[in-house]
Amino acid sequence: MRSLLALLILTLALAALCCCKKDAKDPSGSPSAASIKIKKEVANAFMKRQKRSTLYERYYEYYKNPMEQMHERCENYPPCDYLSDQIGFAMAYNRFFGRY
Repeated sequence: MRSLLALLILTLALAALCCCKKDAKDPSGSPSAASIKIKKEVANAFMKRQKRSTLYERYYEYYKNPMEQMHERCENYPPCDYLSDQIGFAMAYNRFFGRY
């Protein structure tokens, strides 16, 4: 049992020496910022968007809220869009589409 433990410790010590070997060019052991360069085209490959996890978040990713739908409806109708710039969205929407 002791020989097995000694063999395990020796193996771990050799692995630590091999993995932690310092670079001859860089005495600090860590790469400098100047030596790390990536192209702009591949930079996005490192940053992945986190996926939505809850059902609530997935629902709002696919469906717009009612206020946003009303804004788009008013923006797509040129007289309402023009009037909303003059007197505000709520009053323009009420004038062209009825109840806010």
